[in-house]
Amino acid sequence: MASIASSSCSSGVGIQSREIAGVSSLTHQFNGLRPIDSIQLSPSITSPPAFLSSSARKSKGTVRAMAAPAVSAPKREKDPKKRVVISGMGCVSVFGNDVDTFYNKLLEGESGITLIDRFDASDFTVRFAGQIRDFSSVGYIDGKNDRRLDDCWRYCLVAGKRALEDASLGSQVLETMDRTRIGVLVGTGMGGLTAFSGGVEALVQKGFKKMSPFFIPYSISNMGSALLAIDTGLMGPNYSISTACATANYCFYAAANHIRRGEADVMVVGGTEAAVIPAGIGGFIACRALSHRNDEPHKASRPWDRDRDGFVMGEGAGVLVMESLEHAMKRGANIIAEYLGGAVTCDAHHMTDPRKDGLGVSSCITKSLEDAKVSPEEVNYVNAHATSTLAGDLAEVNAIKKVFKDTSEIKMNGTKSMIGHALGAAGGLEAIATIKAITTGWVHPTINQDNLEPEVTIDTVPNVKKQHQVNVGISNSFGFGGHNSVVVFAPFTP
Repeated sequence: MASIASSSCSSGVGIQSREIAGVSSLTHQFNGLRPIDSIQLSPSITSPPAFLSSSARKSKGTVRAMAAPAVSAPKREKDPKKRVVISGMGCVSVFGNDVDTFYNKLLEGESGITLIDRFDASDFTVRFAGQIRDFSSVGYIDGKNDRRLDDCWRYCLVAGKRALEDASLGSQVLETMDRTRIGVLVGTGMGGLTAFSGGVEALVQKGFKKMSPFFIPYSISNMGSALLAIDTGLMGPNYSISTACATANYCFYAAANHIRRGEADVMVVGGTEAAVIPAGIGGFIACRALSHRNDEPHKASRPWDRDRDGFVMGEGAGVLVMESLEHAMKRGANIIAEYLGGAVTCDAHHMTDPRKDGLGVSSCITKSLEDAKVSPEEVNYVNAHATSTLAGDLAEVNAIKKVFKDTSEIKMNGTKSMIGHALGAAGGLEAIATIKAITTGWVHPTINQDNLEPEVTIDTVPNVKKQHQVNVGISNSFGFGGHNSVVVFAPFTP
């Protein structure tokens, strides 16, 4: 088993032979994860997919594949009932709770990584993170509940309600709408980790009679979606998805399919996480996953740089309001951008190791473009998963290069270089960054690019922002278990 300790995870980290608690994927049975035409079997089920050669076969755990042939740009969806647009965004981040402030800090190349002061980390071998400070829920959560709630759910409620406000869907407006047609799907990789660890500590130290009655409800991963719906009266599709660091993108994909199938008009969607606590930091230290650059925390997260040594823990929440174009136009909503499509796949390879051939990731990108009805040539921006791990960063780049044969016009950046890895919330925050790149015409830098890996031939926007008109942008998120997810956004055109 010694060889397992030196293996790399789907984010490229080493891990010991033990199960990662709190990260699970239990929701593949939900309708949201099925494609729109799932009643009919896809041709790819009975014949090799387009990106596989006719001789593709498994051999010693690998699948031989060739890139998809170049095709002309397909026709995008025209039906306003099936077109999905973004009408609101909300966040809780290391840079605050305002979306514009969040993105401006990213454009400035500011690092939000600092030494941990939430608890005494002096005995930990990693003592820094993208820790949120001075968080305020005033106006969004009443004082009594605010004191009880796990931070994971506090972040969810604030980001979700701010997204609704941004979409002009405040409480008074919602009261006039059919709220059975509005759903909530906010996932998390770890759930209420503070509530869980506190409950276990009380059980061990004082016995079960001293456990909080909120131990179970504030620990389970569906509570973010539930609490947001309870507070707002939204009665549409409501559940959570937990696919580790791919969680938020899985939620976007599922929510869009609910809208496309006519099961909802509006979905409040994203990811939330609050794992900067002793159990969270300690657990990932045990996984050998984190950077140990304690003397220079702001330089620790450095995707694609030769001197990277692991990822940096982050936290927060990122939530979008996704809506059918028809519904958005009827109510006169301000349309920010359009969700064109997405895809989810599994490496089916190892609990933590990425596939060496990168097929899980490259096929996910290909499938997302097919769902979006977009050709590879139309994509000119990639918000990469880019966790700053040794194997994961290069594996992602190699997969991207398999799909996009000409990357000369593509800008690719790593949001985690500034805010760290927010696990289940990462895709939510990065979707916001992707959409802001579309709306502003500026892409934020990847900071700490001092010694770029020679294999990385795509423009990573090193250290300084760049002006770039995004035609089509994709956002990648991958997680433990081999979960891959890609979502596709573009400027809205009527």
